[in-house]
Amino acid sequence: APAEFSKEQNKIAPGTKIIGDIEAKGGFRIDGCVEGTVRTPGKVVIGREGIVTGELECENADIEGKFTGKLNISGTLSLRSSALIEGEATVSKLAV
Repeated sequence: APAEFSKEQNKIAPGTKIIGDIEAKGGFRIDGCVEGTVRTPGKVVIGREGIVTGELECENADIEGKFTGKLNISGTLSLRSSALIEGEATVSKLAV
């Protein structure tokens, strides 16, 4: 069954560090630090100060910060000039 999508946005604020897996029906804005798997049928934005280490599975992603690990984006991955990506990426569309 397709994953349900929520219009609600989850925010991980600067100074926040989460270790573990996160799964949500809504999108994410990450300005803090996440170590683990982030999974959502929505959009994930990693802000300029955001750091994600692990795995990211989502429809669309907009990265300004740092990502290390495995990206699995079913839609579009948008990379800003400040983005730093290390690891493996599977995407449908890439915008730089």
